[in-house]
Amino acid sequence: MPDEINPLLTFGYYTGCRRAEILSLRWSQVDFVRGLVRLEPGTTKNDEPRTLPLVPGLFKVLSMQKAIRTQNAQPAVGFSSAMVSLSVAFRGACKTAGLVDEDGQPAPIFHDLRRTGVRNLVRAGIPERVAMAISGHDPRSVFDRYNIVSEADLQEAAVRLDGIYRAARQNGFFEWFGHT
Repeated sequence: MPDEINPLLTFGYYTGCRRAEILSLRWSQVDFVRGLVRLEPGTTKNDEPRTLPLVPGLFKVLSMQKAIRTQNAQPAVGFSSAMVSLSVAFRGACKTAGLVDEDGQPAPIFHDLRRTGVRNLVRAGIPERVAMAISGHDPRSVFDRYNIVSEADLQEAAVRLDGIYRAARQNGFFEWFGHT
């Protein structure tokens, strides 16, 4: 991907934010000291404010973006300039990676980063209620649509369950229930 697009995609990947939320971001909403980004009321789909944590990878990208934008004294984070070339570059990158549908068109879209953001939050062990607060998914049914269970999730569940059962056997838990 072109360098000017990477910060936009990185922000979407780490936060699961909507494209419009990212594009409207201003430096006054980024708190590097506290490691937070505040989405203001009226800038989100449901008009509710949200606070996003700045993980190290996102902190680095925003710091580099800040250095570039400070030279021009711009109040906006500056992702909107990347939107001009995002569609073309994104389609090209998807085709290069073989991520196309049966017609040869790019299968992923920018909005898919919301699903990725939610899945990353859940896989990291973040409580779902916190993940919902970060991603802005409300009601619960919408969050559940984005939090897709994969075959890998099911395999991980089997490994974890096996670990619990092994520990229970070692501690004599199953003997209590009449099993050995």
